Amino acid sequence: MRGSHYGAWYPCSISDSSPSYFDGPPRICAIGFQVSEGRLIGIEDPEKSKPGEHTPVDYFEGSPWNYARMKALEICDYIRRHGPIMPAIVPPEELEYTTRPQVLKKLADRFKPIT
Repeated sequence: MRGSHYGAWYPCSISDSSPSYFDGPPRICAIGFQVSEGRLIGIEDPEKSKPGEHTPVDYFEGSPWNYARMKALEICDYIRRHGPIMPAIVPPEELEYTTRPQVLKKLADRFKPIT
């Protein structure tokens, strides 16, 4: 997701890690390797692997994570429905890609204190 937006972490496989909806939800992937004699086993070409060597495990692949993925999407949708304000985006002082400071400076003389 863009650096100025919030969202629930979406556990996904490596093959599903490309974001599409508002650059999100923020994806999290986990892969596991075997370590043998100080080297990672499983990062070489599976076609050329020796017997007993293992390919990486994609921990978030498969249906056991479907409920967590569904809840993450539900939470992200709820947050997005608030519009371009908190909680969908970070606080104003942390916004990155915006012209907000320049706009507020131009409008400063129009603000009045609320008593």
